[in-house]
Amino acid sequence: MRALAALLAAAGLVLTAEGAWIPAKAALAQALLARAFARSLAEGGPVRPWPWADTAPVARIGFPSLGESYLVLAGASGQALAFGPGHVEGTKEAGEPGLAVYAAHRDTQFRSLGRLAPGDPVEVQRWDGRIVAFRVTGARVVRFDRSGLDPDAPGRRLALATCWPLDALVPGPERLVVEAVAEATGRTEP
Repeated sequence: MRALAALLAAAGLVLTAEGAWIPAKAALAQALLARAFARSLAEGGPVRPWPWADTAPVARIGFPSLGESYLVLAGASGQALAFGPGHVEGTKEAGEPGLAVYAAHRDTQFRSLGRLAPGDPVEVQRWDGRIVAFRVTGARVVRFDRSGLDPDAPGRRLALATCWPLDALVPGPERLVVEAVAEATGRTEP
């Protein structure tokens, strides 16, 4: 009985450690990404956060109403999303004509995406220092392959995507997409 209890306790500790690993890795990565992003702003081009990284931070996204901000990586591969939100390939840079799409995991950086409401501000600082203010226009749940998002749509828009439902423990085909429209562009900060 004692051996079984010890085995069950050890298995519980392993599962707990596994569950804490992704959020811990994402938090540590954000600290390393912050240093690289500061260098990007100073040097005028994306800087890799560690020597073997295959991506670099390209923006900082902030949700003032939630008191949160995160660094966004180039690309939305599974490897990039393990460290932070990713700028989906083939979509525009935030503030450019068309649609920029950022995606992140529902259990790390975009865990509170469902708390954004129409009218809430979203602020994006790009790697070139340009700051773009957006305003949330709405949210919807879509199938991953039927989002209806068009990177060439008119206007200057932003879409934030994560898996749905937010509290699910297993992957599914649905995504929460929060949409926002640019209010102002052009302000630059180092």
